[in-house]
Amino acid sequence: MPQNPQIHLVSRPQGEPLAENFQLVVQDTPALTDQQVLVKHEYLSLDPYMRGRMNDVKSYTLPQPLHSVMIGGTVGEVVESGHPGFVPGDKVVGMGGWQTYSVVDASAPGALRKIDTTHVPISHFLGAVGMPGVTAWHGLVRIIDPKPGQTLCVSAASGAVGSAFGALAKARGCRVIGIAGGQDKCDYVTRELGFDACIDYKQHADYLSLSKALKQVCPDGIDGHFENVGGMVLDAVMLRMNQFSSVAVCGMISGYNGNPIPMANPSLILINRMKFQGFIVSEHPADWPLALKELGDLVGSGRFRPKETVAHGLASAPEAFFGMLKGKNFGKQLVKL
Repeated sequence: MPQNPQIHLVSRPQGEPLAENFQLVVQDTPALTDQQVLVKHEYLSLDPYMRGRMNDVKSYTLPQPLHSVMIGGTVGEVVESGHPGFVPGDKVVGMGGWQTYSVVDASAPGALRKIDTTHVPISHFLGAVGMPGVTAWHGLVRIIDPKPGQTLCVSAASGAVGSAFGALAKARGCRVIGIAGGQDKCDYVTRELGFDACIDYKQHADYLSLSKALKQVCPDGIDGHFENVGGMVLDAVMLRMNQFSSVAVCGMISGYNGNPIPMANPSLILINRMKFQGFIVSEHPADWPLALKELGDLVGSGRFRPKETVAHGLASAPEAFFGMLKGKNFGKQLVKL
């Protein structure tokens, strides 16, 4: 069995995570037992939720244990199998973590999923045709439930979730407004993803200024919003939300390093009789097949062209992760192993 480079979380970050919170170790890969599968990873997914898992606080799931492999989605190839449903050469997606190989109990429900890379590049199964895409689908379809012609908004619009949200919303005949950080990202959102407009929040000093910019592109208000950021961005959007509008809350990346993220005008939820709902996509397994089918069709047909930022080598994962939390990535952040 091969030796397996891994990255462990060895201490809990206080504020922004640092290189010293992680350690690169090499361990022997154990021999397979019955029903187990050995997977060699090709790509590792880096996602904002990982920062929350590093804290030892009460949350929707248990914190990342210290001195163990960092959690993370992976795609790769089966190289050895003790399970009748998998053979060497199968392409699979799972939660292999920050390591080169993983030994997976393939009999556990949802532990490994076979994927067809004929029309969709394998890396996209960690982004547009993976957890981020399903996240966008659930927030759009199950929470916002828009009608054709309505105006929708999404923060972090050029990222893996935001871009998928836009593609799905445009396919439903909606008008879609994005908020992103930087003119290059805004240009990608409008020119390549087909959003109707995109606002660079970095050009605005406060939420009132950002809200004025939103008013120019949303003169009739916003009917549904998908929130990834929180803070100033959410405060700006709240001032433009229509009566009986909906907000799907997926993330609050502005507060992931421990910063408080108060809301400036929470009374608007009552005044506008808004639906304001948070969700965790892993709690909705019935949506995954429906969402993945639609997303796969959009990507495979070329109607949705997701963007990726790829770091190379397992050792690059921590720095790539730090950059993602600061918005340095463009599209889905991956590590090629």
